[in-house]
Amino acid sequence: MTYFVALNYSNRVHDSGLEDDLHTLAQMFRLKRTSGELPEEARFLLEYEPNGHNYYAVRSSKHGLISGNGAFTRREAPPPDAQPRLYDSELDGKRLRAAELSLRSPADAQDILTIAIAETLNDRRLRARQILLLTIPLQTIFILGILSLVWLGVTRGLRILEPLTRRLAGREHELGPISGADVPVEILPLTQTIDALFARLSTVLEAQKRFMADAAHQLRTPLAGLRLHTERALSDPSPETLRDALEHIHKLTGRTTRTAMQLLALTRASNPPDATDDSTHVDLALLVPEIVGARVQEALHADIDLGYAGPHAGAIILGVADSLRELLDNLIDNALRYAGAQARVTVSVRHLADGGVALQVEDDGPGVPPELWSRLGERFFRAPGAREGGSGLGLAIVGQIANQHHARIVYSSAAGGGLRVSVQFPPLPA
Repeated sequence: MTYFVALNYSNRVHDSGLEDDLHTLAQMFRLKRTSGELPEEARFLLEYEPNGHNYYAVRSSKHGLISGNGAFTRREAPPPDAQPRLYDSELDGKRLRAAELSLRSPADAQDILTIAIAETLNDRRLRARQILLLTIPLQTIFILGILSLVWLGVTRGLRILEPLTRRLAGREHELGPISGADVPVEILPLTQTIDALFARLSTVLEAQKRFMADAAHQLRTPLAGLRLHTERALSDPSPETLRDALEHIHKLTGRTTRTAMQLLALTRASNPPDATDDSTHVDLALLVPEIVGARVQEALHADIDLGYAGPHAGAIILGVADSLRELLDNLIDNALRYAGAQARVTVSVRHLADGGVALQVEDDGPGVPPELWSRLGERFFRAPGAREGGSGLGLAIVGQIANQHHARIVYSSAAGGGLRVSVQFPPLPA
């Protein structure tokens, strides 16, 4: 870079010298009123160049070439008395820098003389190299000084990380925040990002531990029952004992399967929403009747009247359709399981006064006492006197999905004395 800057400066100085020589030569023609012939002294001064060679040419518009020492390439002559024109030229493969101007002949006003002089580029390059050689020692000292300052600054700057490094080295299995008073402000955004990552990781690990604890708690009893009835069938191979044992094994495997599926659903609903699962506009008035219709045969088999009440379009919320389907399936399943035979279960959708939408499931079964409503949604909580067969996870799953959709769950008594569960979704963003 230094060489090219120096070469540019050298070119500008030499171009200025070419223009001065051209003006001097033109002034000599005007004062001596010659027709274009140059004296020997002038030719010597024009041609002399210690590091190369100079060339010149004097042409007349009437007589052609009058004087010169090289047929270097030329351009169209400038107008008389105009400023000199500078351009790059060539002669026998050598690059030249030329200057040219025109003036009216002092001896003949009708004749125009065109004077051109050119020089090789050797001296220009030599001056640029000299400037480069002069600056290299200074630049070397400057670069070494900068590197020393950078090394010193980085070394001293990293020392402020030593307290944080020692504190982190003393950790073993802790995933708490690493930001503290000993964290430099320059890396505070980095430590805050790491803290957020640790928080997400802790949430995932906590969900995993909770799932393992829940699975161990819920599967212990049915697995023990399976083992008991299997040993009973092996010890007494009579048809009556085998049939009774197989019936109990069938019930226990169904209960185990449902419990495992509920645990997986609860774990999936408890996880933070995936960034790729973007919410979309979901019309509950279209989705809910479809889900209710798929459960009608199951309700008829249980001798329960299952129906839908509400609009058939226009109840739009912001949510994830698969999660909403799982939420409603658990609400319907909870109502069918605990309402009892000959009960009535109604699923409805209605608009709220604030612009939101409410999804409601109510039954006329035995219901739940109001003092226990606050505990509905807890893991494995089942109201006293509830029918056997449930896992106590259905409303917990509903609660997790509702939280992901920023919805509110309201428990109340239904008109027939049963339980009404209302999931109230917020209005759409403006």
